[in-house]
Amino acid sequence: MDNKPNIIIINVDQWRSDVLGHLGNPAARTPTLDKLVEEDAVSFRNAFCQNPVCTPSRCSFMTGWYPHVRGHRTMYHMLHLDRDEPNLLEVLRSNGYFTWWGGRNDLIPAQENLRDHCDTYFWPSREDLKRWGHRWKPNLHVSNEWRDGPDSDNYYSFFAGKLDTKSDDIYFDFDWAITLGAIDFINTYNGEKPLCMYIALANPHPPYGIEEPWYSMIDRKKLPPRIQAPKDWSKKPSLLKGIYDRQNLKNWTEDRWNELRATYYGMCARLDHQIGLVLEELKKRELYNDSGIFLFSDHGDFTGDYGLVEKTQNTFEDCLSRVPFIIKPPTSIKAIPRVSDALVELVDFSETVYALTNITPNYSRFGRSLTPLLQGETESHRDAVFCEGGRLYGEKHAMELESTSTLTPEGLYWPRVGLQITDDGPYHSKATMCRTKDFKYVRRLYEIDELYDLKNDPSEIDNLIDDPKYKDALITLRERMLEWYQATCDVVPYEIDWRFRKRVEKKD
Repeated sequence: MDNKPNIIIINVDQWRSDVLGHLGNPAARTPTLDKLVEEDAVSFRNAFCQNPVCTPSRCSFMTGWYPHVRGHRTMYHMLHLDRDEPNLLEVLRSNGYFTWWGGRNDLIPAQENLRDHCDTYFWPSREDLKRWGHRWKPNLHVSNEWRDGPDSDNYYSFFAGKLDTKSDDIYFDFDWAITLGAIDFINTYNGEKPLCMYIALANPHPPYGIEEPWYSMIDRKKLPPRIQAPKDWSKKPSLLKGIYDRQNLKNWTEDRWNELRATYYGMCARLDHQIGLVLEELKKRELYNDSGIFLFSDHGDFTGDYGLVEKTQNTFEDCLSRVPFIIKPPTSIKAIPRVSDALVELVDFSETVYALTNITPNYSRFGRSLTPLLQGETESHRDAVFCEGGRLYGEKHAMELESTSTLTPEGLYWPRVGLQITDDGPYHSKATMCRTKDFKYVRRLYEIDELYDLKNDPSEIDNLIDDPKYKDALITLRERMLEWYQATCDVVPYEIDWRFRKRVEKKD
């Protein structure tokens, strides 16, 4: 085998960073990841995504670009090879890796061939299901059995609760299929090339539903308090209040919220178990030590905070923008296992992969390798992290009008997406977050800006944008955002255009 390390990427969907046992959450049941961090890996407590929804975030961490660099701000603008947009999977494949991709896409448009980005794109066959002894269970996005009528306060809650496995021992769904497929592949891989696996799982993306034993595994009494809805929404983004009114969850009791939250925690617990199965198979095949293993989420989830569920596209509360990020490097990198408090971004993921593989891609990038942090050479990385989203007035092509099933009140996502398709209000206003360890500043193009003192107000309730006592902090953050924008506003292609070809040829 080539001496390059294997790269194992486990990308989950909508896992908020605080639902991890080793980060101090008493209700979280994540023994696999807790042990991994205790023995072999570094977990970053302050890791942030660059957009709070799926596709823009994935386009960002797979390129090392911020969303504004090429306008990756919607669910319907993905990475295009014909536009010379890079992709970590394709870069690794072009540099001698065998790339296996199983699970979620939200990265490559349907008109492109996924095989141009990987050697194998896995989806289970009938033979796979027969060998595993499972049948598909109802997709919670399609099945409405868990939803009460449109006038109920459960209609937009995404709360499915305990799932019935029928005669099976598991609720066989997307994540079980991809987990078992990944295990099968690891068990049969011949090792002729270094391996890259992109295991893109769907949980804990709502609807919130999970089977036993994970449903009952969470102690409801140990759940941390959720962030309550603001009494005054006037200094908060209008999208939040619009979703709050439309989701109609304002009369839920804490017991109901705790059931929803515990179900979400159970989804994370099942993921932890499935990740453990993959890690165990890597160890059996003696691939674990020589692998760089990356576990992270594309973004977080409200899960009851602010009286909301799901997510938004242009607000950046920590429950949405801060994500789990765990790295176990190959043994050639002498990591110091621990929880790191350094500020890091998901754009740093791809740059760390390039550092571990000694690959220098032919394009400009904005990530920074995390290897010095992994080895304990430093405990600082960035002075600020950034997240962005939203659109301009009149940007019809960024309204996601293609989401036809979500644009009517029957759609699960109507409370949010239905507000993104109008210019009558600033619901979908373009916005950018600059967050340091002590402050969070959000600049909004059409609405009031936001400023939070995170030491005194970690819940981000009291917007201090007009408080004169914070004038100096505000100026500093605005200048820092301007510096970041100037440094990352574009990329110049490495391939130059000849202006004086005859002169060059004559010299040669």
